[in-house]
Amino acid sequence: MASKSKVEREYILNASPNVLFPLLSTPSGLSDWFCDDVNIRGKMFTFFWDGSQQEAEMIVKRNNHYIRFRWLDEEDPAAYFEFRLATDELTNEVALVIVDFAEEDEIEDALELWDAQIDKLKHNIGL
Repeated sequence: MASKSKVEREYILNASPNVLFPLLSTPSGLSDWFCDDVNIRGKMFTFFWDGSQQEAEMIVKRNNHYIRFRWLDEEDPAAYFEFRLATDELTNEVALVIVDFAEEDEIEDALELWDAQIDKLKHNIGL
């Protein structure tokens, strides 16, 4: 099996990490933009989309900074997806950095999907 490539995309959101982080880490926040619904049991997150579901384990979380997940059905042991908030110390701009992993021939599709999801997030927070 070929390993996946790391894909990273940064989006300027200019909203407080205190406002943004719950949208990245809670069922109500995630279901506003990332999926249709989420169930959480401990570190296990079940994401629902259009009648399908996928499970991920939350690997690490630092409040108002980042949260990292690993899909349970992921075959590449190095692959994960992460939502990271970065604040520019000079401008105070807040960016959401998405880290994901994709097969070489699926990178463009993955980036387009993240762009669409983040457009939905921006719309929901009034940007």
